[in-house]
Amino acid sequence: MNEEVNSLPVVVVGGGPAGLMAAEVLSAAGVAVHLFDAKPTVGRKFLLAGIGGLNLTHAEDLPAFVGRYGERAPECGRWLAAFGPQAIRDWAQSLGIDTFVGSSQRVFPTDMKAAPLLRAWLHRLRHPASGVPVRLFMRHHWDGQLQPVNNGAWDLCFQSPGGEVTVRARAVLLAVGGGSWAKLGSDGRWAEPLRAQGVDVAPLRPANCGFDAAVRGRAGWSAHLSERFAGQPLKSVGLLVDDGAGRHFSRKGEFVLTATGIEGSLVYAASALIRDTIARDGHATVFLNLRPDLDAERVRREVAHPRGSRSLSSHLKSRLNLSAVHTALLHEVLSADELHDNQKLAAAIQHLPITLVATRPIDEAISTAGGVRLEALDEGLMLSTHPGVCCAGEMLDWEAPTGGYLLSACLASGRVAGEALLRWCKKSRDEAAR
Repeated sequence: MNEEVNSLPVVVVGGGPAGLMAAEVLSAAGVAVHLFDAKPTVGRKFLLAGIGGLNLTHAEDLPAFVGRYGERAPECGRWLAAFGPQAIRDWAQSLGIDTFVGSSQRVFPTDMKAAPLLRAWLHRLRHPASGVPVRLFMRHHWDGQLQPVNNGAWDLCFQSPGGEVTVRARAVLLAVGGGSWAKLGSDGRWAEPLRAQGVDVAPLRPANCGFDAAVRGRAGWSAHLSERFAGQPLKSVGLLVDDGAGRHFSRKGEFVLTATGIEGSLVYAASALIRDTIARDGHATVFLNLRPDLDAERVRREVAHPRGSRSLSSHLKSRLNLSAVHTALLHEVLSADELHDNQKLAAAIQHLPITLVATRPIDEAISTAGGVRLEALDEGLMLSTHPGVCCAGEMLDWEAPTGGYLLSACLASGRVAGEALLRWCKKSRDEAAR
């Protein structure tokens, strides 16, 4: 990897879904692409997402789909207008991967696996029916620097198994991920170097993450709850969050008790609101409805039903089908007096306050918020401070819940950036020909 690749048309940094999608756009149009990744193989987080079934996208109506991106819905909506959920399914089909819509409206490959799709994708990148093959360079760690060259090109420096390598590119796509799952390549180490070079980068924060709880001024659960019930799911429960400033979340779903707090799909869906409330107030109180399918009067009546010699746990199991983990949570939060007050106990079953005081570490999060601010980019995701350099994927400042939304926007942003770089390359060729 010396003179042969010293001066390149397009360099893509990052072999995740966004980087691979941009490379595909450029390759298919006949532009030579050299893709560099720090890991031995590409798509490692993509493969991790496939454990238990690769959730490619979601089949809900596009307006509702776009609404999942919160404050960034207008920008993400533009990406998805160019490459939306149906386009993603058609693209997978073009790779020979059939998809289906599950009961939750999530879209999966028929075989529920990520590896066959990634293999087919890499085969097409390396052996395209038309265009030029993408060249992949693994174990190349980018140092985060973009050095301008007089002719409008950019020099990038990589640490490789063979030593330091500098490449010169006419155009660059950065798709280096966020800050979660560092062992898979998304370590966020690019943020500070880019910030030092004048790129507007918002601090990386955990998204789709778990939280640590506090009970009666004590950090974490009691030893009893932690040792006996960590890892236990709570299914078909309601979660209510209100930040007191106009943001509200209320949904039914499933989450898991951890040794220190809570995590899981229902918690992830509310994680941005919870995280931001903790950042503002130092804590956030969420409310659990352990029996959201019953009206309040029915719960009061069942709690007040005489229980004779039965324990409270047996009584609640018998009358309301509350499991041991539900009862343990009630014992954790309520005082002895409250547990023996039928009115207060009934109210708590449907409105149990849980105080959350911290997000789990960013490397435990499924994804991150923060990154290169979208205001620093044009509609083609090109940096205003670095002409010819686009950014895509999770390194951008947006977030979304799980359910296919993260992967969809990564793929769509890669498509948008790839097409912008294609236009940039054509413009550069036309200018050089004059």
